[in-house]
Amino acid sequence: MSTPQPTTDHRMKFIFAYAAVCLIWGSTYLGVRFAIETLPPLLMAGVRFTIAGIIMFIWAKFAGAELPNRTEIRSAAIVGVLLVTVCNGLFTLAMGRVPSSIGALVATSLPIWMVLLDWVRPQGTRPHTGVIAGVAVGFGGIIMLVQPWKAFIGAHETSPSVDMLGFGMMFIGTIGWAVGSIIARQVQLPKSPQMNTAVQLCVGGLVTLSLGLLSGELSQVHPEKFSMKSLLAFVYLIIFGSIAAFTAYSWLLRNVSAALASSYTYINPIVAIILALTLGGEHITLTMLLAMAIIMVAVALIARYRTAPISTQASSAKITVSESKLIEESA
Repeated sequence: MSTPQPTTDHRMKFIFAYAAVCLIWGSTYLGVRFAIETLPPLLMAGVRFTIAGIIMFIWAKFAGAELPNRTEIRSAAIVGVLLVTVCNGLFTLAMGRVPSSIGALVATSLPIWMVLLDWVRPQGTRPHTGVIAGVAVGFGGIIMLVQPWKAFIGAHETSPSVDMLGFGMMFIGTIGWAVGSIIARQVQLPKSPQMNTAVQLCVGGLVTLSLGLLSGELSQVHPEKFSMKSLLAFVYLIIFGSIAAFTAYSWLLRNVSAALASSYTYINPIVAIILALTLGGEHITLTMLLAMAIIMVAVALIARYRTAPISTQASSAKITVSESKLIEESA
């Protein structure tokens, strides 16, 4: 890929695209929390991703993308279920139990799980010592964030109780995201990134929607109780969290280095915490900020010493993962 000339127009496009990815994907955690205040979580997520997938499919067809073959559809469907249903679905459920700022911090630990799973899988490769150090530091940050000892010693007024089920759902969702990303490197996916994302969003969205129906969430649908805040958050997640941010990230992948394009992961938790404080009314503790700093140092170490090249398929998978952030998006 040839490096574009650093013209004023190019710089302005970069600024707008990078700002969109950082701000929008950093805001989706609070957006999900607002949406599920009056909307059933799995049905909301299922409808959101299905609509986004249909829009992406129409976009891909207008862009001249070929229809995927049966093998590509099957592979994209498997990845889509892991990324959308497992990761984003569980994050959406967890947002009803855990503050959105915590969700953003847990999602930041994704590279740690990626390294571990890539290491222990069949024919996996032992990572660089620096990467192992990053993983160790990262788990220290995760332990500080979760503080599992609170579940045993009880909560106090100055030490709020820990919802271990909410944490568990987010961590399982993050591991699902990592597994889906690793599988995406090994399988044949649709050649067009837009078509690849469309299939993953549609399949993952429909599966999530089906789970919502099977779990009885349809009985929770009371349109007269839907708040304007939840409806606006739902529309925001579709238009901005899915379509606009994806378009911006696609432009970044084509015009700047992958390292620069993916550096938004360092900014998302900061945006999420600021929004949680100002708009969400959430309480941010010094321990949470320290845990965030430790996890981000760990991610920086992993990024510094992890020298394995990123394949085209892995890049395509990351587009879909980043879309929910939690996903991005995970949520």
